[in-house]
Amino acid sequence: MPQSLRNHSPLHPIRTILLTLFGLLLVAGGVYATNYSLWVNGRSNASAMAGNYADFIYWGPAGTAAGVNKKSVNWDGYNRVSTQNYRIRDALDCYCTGTNWCYIAAHSAGNLQVGYALSLFGGSTRNVKNATPSSAGTCGDAGGTQTGWNIKWVNIAAGAGGGSELSDAGSWAVSEPLVADLKTTTARALYDHNQTRAKWFYMYAGAKGTLYSGILPGQDDEAVAYHSSGGVSGSGGASFCNPSDWFCNDLTLGTAANEGGKTKWAYHSVKFRDDTESLNHYTNGNWGGVVSKVRADMEANAR
Repeated sequence: MPQSLRNHSPLHPIRTILLTLFGLLLVAGGVYATNYSLWVNGRSNASAMAGNYADFIYWGPAGTAAGVNKKSVNWDGYNRVSTQNYRIRDALDCYCTGTNWCYIAAHSAGNLQVGYALSLFGGSTRNVKNATPSSAGTCGDAGGTQTGWNIKWVNIAAGAGGGSELSDAGSWAVSEPLVADLKTTTARALYDHNQTRAKWFYMYAGAKGTLYSGILPGQDDEAVAYHSSGGVSGSGGASFCNPSDWFCNDLTLGTAANEGGKTKWAYHSVKFRDDTESLNHYTNGNWGGVVSKVRADMEANAR
């Protein structure tokens, strides 16, 4: 075929159009699809500003690396889970709908907040939002709806999803409404912990517990015991320890049933167990305690 005819083959315009459209799709995806890292606090007296996703006073210095496009989901850490859960849902709507996806990190009672949101609202219809929050922490509609939220996975540091015996014993201020939710039987009955909408909860359990060793069963981080931070299923707490402790059953890594046969909740996996008993419950204003392990994982893998 002569060169002049080959250059003017009817296939060239079609191919050019297709390649152009494909390129536009790639560009659109790169511009508009964004990943975020949401940090959900636990019980707190820190004066974080609700609705301000840039306020990291609960965690530590805001400039610390803690996952791609990190946002602090500031609920008050004081009132009942049911009355404050809208703060978590607002953040999930803002950053985890449409083409946007989220990594979630939560600490202590933040475990209850995330679990509650997914179990009770994760199957509901959500408006797709524009990821541009108002001062109240809500975002405008971007058009369209979807079911639930786009979540890649959830990291839980010192999780209180199973409650704490400190609440049972009245060791915390009983005037705080949240303390009622943190009782072991109440926390475990607050929602269906097995219903995570197929989102994986990776549990990080600390064991540097000394102050309340007579109240908290098995290994603990001074605030929650392994039965809670390890995502152990059931209606009440039980005693679980590190393999070096001969006097109670081991909390196993991963999704395997614990020693003695007690299982973990569905889609719960123990990613870190504090075998050296070196990490406690508290951030100490510097991403400390068990949170340090979650922060490092978010920095490395939430991209």
